[in-house]
Amino acid sequence: MTDVVKESTEEMQQVLDKIIEKYRGKPGSTIGILSAIQEKFGYLPEEAMDYVSESLNIPSAEIFGVASFYSMFRFQPEGKYVVRLCRGTACHVQGSWLVGEQLQRHLGIEEGGTTKDGLFSLHYVACLGCCSLAPVMMVNGTVHGRLTPDKAVEVLESYRREGQE
Repeated sequence: MTDVVKESTEEMQQVLDKIIEKYRGKPGSTIGILSAIQEKFGYLPEEAMDYVSESLNIPSAEIFGVASFYSMFRFQPEGKYVVRLCRGTACHVQGSWLVGEQLQRHLGIEEGGTTKDGLFSLHYVACLGCCSLAPVMMVNGTVHGRLTPDKAVEVLESYRREGQE
């Protein structure tokens, strides 16, 4: 994500018009349009999908259907810190599910959710490729390994302190 934009409705429409014009008339462009919107806003705002639907005369159900089919699309903003917990075989055997349960309790969110303060998003992933450090989580690209449920919470609390400074 390069340039997360928080815009008024009019400013949002101007951004969307540029994206739509880039793809107008190109068959199968829905995924490209949705990707560009998410790149710009950090997620897919409902009003943006409605605007695309109206602008291109595509039923909103079709736009939403494409967006909800692909796991790469998000319908809410990501947190400042994106936590990816490995659920691969090595991590599972070493107890990543216990780490996940503890993180969900501690953050008060389910997998795929974002905390109310916008600080953390939690995602489970198939493998982070750090099997020798199992169980592993990545926070904004930084790997934290050999986790216990308590150690994982300590890691997140260090990010919380950093995020509030």
